[in-house]
Amino acid sequence: MSSLIGRVRLHLGSTEGRLVNRLDRETSGVVLIAKGATVARELGNLVARSEAVEKKYWAIVHGHLQDQQVVIDAPLGRDERSQVAIKDCVRENGAAARTSVDVVKRLERDGDPFTWVDVTPATGRKHQIRIHLAHIGHPIVGDKIYGRDELIYLRFVTNTLTDADRRALVLEHHALHARSLAFEWRGRHWIFEAPANDAWLKWS
Repeated sequence: MSSLIGRVRLHLGSTEGRLVNRLDRETSGVVLIAKGATVARELGNLVARSEAVEKKYWAIVHGHLQDQQVVIDAPLGRDERSQVAIKDCVRENGAAARTSVDVVKRLERDGDPFTWVDVTPATGRKHQIRIHLAHIGHPIVGDKIYGRDELIYLRFVTNTLTDADRRALVLEHHALHARSLAFEWRGRHWIFEAPANDAWLKWS
């Protein structure tokens, strides 16, 4: 199977390319790549300090958020009750995590309510945005792990998704898009952006 970093190294014609940040498999958007090990180390240390980098995401979630802005301050850790080994959850003894959510647009499709939100994570925990949005009752559309039925994920990985599962997901991939990444580095301000693709524009 091809990989993003494999394609990068083919493009560069060397094995020097390094991923600085990563996205969940189905998340679209900005991935920062360094052409060499020295820059990768510098930027990796920068990105690891959440307060030094501003990340902006778009998400489409189930339901209409009542408030225009929500701040979710809820610690995250392993979900020991889940059948999905990689699943985390909100738990009292977890690692601190904070996410700000702003409503972009409230939508309806086929009579069902959805909300397009702009999301800014203040910390960088695994699956943070997906967990926090599900925690407040608005899971991301198409999320197989943190949606309304985690067993959909197990059927997905065993290639046994049903038609009912696909209808429940609404979308083939979860609707989370890393739209921008900004930081100060080497004496200047850097911002990298990824425009919305056609699948996103259909929601506008």
